[in-house]
Amino acid sequence: MHSAGAVVFRPGKQVLLVHRPKYDDWSFPKGKLERGEHVTAAAVREVAEETGLAVRLGVPLSSQRYPVNRGMKTVTYWTGRVLGDDDVSGYLVNYEIDDVRWVEIEKANEMLTYAYDRDTLGEAKKVRRATQPILLLRHGPARSRKVWRQDDRMRPLLQPGRLKAQKLVPVLAAYGVSRVVTSSSMRCLETVTPYADKIGGAIELEDRLSEEDATERSVGKIVHDLVEDGRPAVLCTHRPVFPEVFKALGLEDPKLDPGEMLVAQVRKGKVVATERHLVT
Repeated sequence: MHSAGAVVFRPGKQVLLVHRPKYDDWSFPKGKLERGEHVTAAAVREVAEETGLAVRLGVPLSSQRYPVNRGMKTVTYWTGRVLGDDDVSGYLVNYEIDDVRWVEIEKANEMLTYAYDRDTLGEAKKVRRATQPILLLRHGPARSRKVWRQDDRMRPLLQPGRLKAQKLVPVLAAYGVSRVVTSSSMRCLETVTPYADKIGGAIELEDRLSEEDATERSVGKIVHDLVEDGRPAVLCTHRPVFPEVFKALGLEDPKLDPGEMLVAQVRKGKVVATERHLVT
């Protein structure tokens, strides 16, 4: 059994807790993954359902694993930050959640019912400060170079690549991505277009991220500008370009698969946490 949730903080050293009347316990908002749902999308959906708040994910936390009636349960957590208003007074209580509260961290440690939640709070408290997510995305599966007879910049995604692009939408949304930067090559553009369409945002096309035009200096400048900008962003490019992208962030190249991403959480210009995701 797999669930996901978030330890959501707001200024004033307060954390978001929920009360479940069925178990008479205080815990963090979390819940089971729906069929085919990515774990990141499940985390933000469950927070929204149990608290009424839209959040974006921050630093990943250690997973919990403990026994339940039907076997073992795994809960994947991140820190979280609210997007917009953080008022929970208007939440309509129900049979699943009958109380939602912002609580001082020290008081929350006393209120939490389970030791494993107190351990998670202790871990989250150390990394609670806001970070900027930069999602480094390799384009999805594309037509083979060997059979493509036209300009390679126009080489499109295969159907599996287009399906992956659609499945990426809720994953990018889970990090609150508001800036979409991509190589101008078609296979990259097609990878990020579904998400840009979903949020109604402009796509920033960069020849300097294409295989043909990328240089160490140009890629480094793009990455530097993304970090300086401070907004959650996705950068989509190609396998041969990624070594310069990761170098600019002070990271080793993880050699991403097609359609795979590395999420870098940045604070004060430095990467403080990373995680990898591949939609299937």
